[in-house]
Amino acid sequence: MRRTGIARTALVLALAATGVVTAQVADTVTASRVSAAPAQAHPLLPASRLQGEALLRFWGLRIYQARLWLAPEARPNNWSEHPLALELAYLRDLKGRAIAERSIEEMRRGGTFTEAQAQSWLTQMQALFPDVASGDRLTGIYLPGQGARFAFNGRIVGQIDDPQFARLFFGIWLAPTTSEPEMRLSLLGLAANPSR
Repeated sequence: MRRTGIARTALVLALAATGVVTAQVADTVTASRVSAAPAQAHPLLPASRLQGEALLRFWGLRIYQARLWLAPEARPNNWSEHPLALELAYLRDLKGRAIAERSIEEMRRGGTFTEAQAQSWLTQMQALFPDVASGDRLTGIYLPGQGARFAFNGRIVGQIDDPQFARLFFGIWLAPTTSEPEMRLSLLGLAANPSR
């Protein structure tokens, strides 16, 4: 087994034991391509279209359904230049504090930032991200050049006004550096042969 495989397995086991599971530690992503039929805009981003979706599974367990809405002029290769909405509809219970901590770890894949920035962002995310139960929805609205706005079950809970944070946060799912490239391709509508 490769060293990265061992490290990933150890991480998965540790996260499974604590109940922390995110897109970054899934062993299987079941993706579905959005049909060609026009999709309704996201209510928090009225001028948008559904671009793609993916179901995250972890050792056979359904964790969340992710959906991405892009502005009409946005394309998969320039997503960071336009507003977007990324919604995670949870199918399991997770702690908000753990989601925030894991987010910081995954954001490091997309770029460098200081420990002071990491601590500031972690504190802000922990204040915004509630514990989630099956059926809950967390939505992030990417605001290019400004930051990110977050909603819990359709209600705005706050905003982090930092363009670097926002780019790295949404990059967890959408940047080429993501740890889940299959999910990225499905969300951006680029998956060639998605499994159903």
